[in-house]
Amino acid sequence: MQTTFRSVFISDVHLGTKACQAIHLLDFLKSIQTDTLYLVGDIIDLQEMRHKAYFVDTHQQVVEQVLNMAKSGTKVIYIPGNHDAFFRQFAGQNLSGIDIKMNDRHKTADGRTFHVSHGDEFDSMVKISPLMLTIGDRAHGVMLSLNQWINGARRLIGLPYWSLAGYLKSHISKAKEFIERFETAALKSAKNQKVDGYICGHIHFASFKMKDDILYCNDGDWVEHCTALTESAAGELSLLHWSELPKIIATEPKIEDWGYEPVPSNS
Repeated sequence: MQTTFRSVFISDVHLGTKACQAIHLLDFLKSIQTDTLYLVGDIIDLQEMRHKAYFVDTHQQVVEQVLNMAKSGTKVIYIPGNHDAFFRQFAGQNLSGIDIKMNDRHKTADGRTFHVSHGDEFDSMVKISPLMLTIGDRAHGVMLSLNQWINGARRLIGLPYWSLAGYLKSHISKAKEFIERFETAALKSAKNQKVDGYICGHIHFASFKMKDDILYCNDGDWVEHCTALTESAAGELSLLHWSELPKIIATEPKIEDWGYEPVPSNS
């Protein structure tokens, strides 16, 4: 698998929580070379750490690896999300070689312009169903705990990582409706800003969607799916999953492929 990229986008890492798949993320960051690394929000879960912190050695190693990448010449751009909103007060500053911004405009190698933000700004525009509120709170936490147990058992019998929460989001109709509304809001924002596309995270569901020549890209997360959005030297965007068996799970749709393209759950 190719591991050299022009740009890499990751979000929703949630360092400081037990759900964070830091081992897989650390392996990913050590395996790649990229000119630019975008940290698209919810990297350190300061919100959850106020209640109970879980910042083990592998979490610290992820932070150190990002700092080493910045020191070694990778341009690192940090766009805080709602769980690490504390860092938004430092927007416009460079801390330890990392540029902190509220949002950014990314130009791909083939000349397209993408607006980049965490995506939580759409929460007030997208009506969240009671189901999604439940999934996003206690039930989601239970599912992530089950996810850890299931994957511990899978490792013992030689099976790769699999996401329970991701599977449920892909198969529950109300969850799918919420995701589609979120995507529509991002596409509308990109159209209003007259850019070629929108790159974000926030909803923990990696996907591409194209409408009216505008491309929506969600880079997913590192608690449920272990996914990243990558840009090749030629400007092509892909979504990849990185665990025991790294693989490309989707490439950007072309104009003739308009419509929703869900990313298959890992199996």
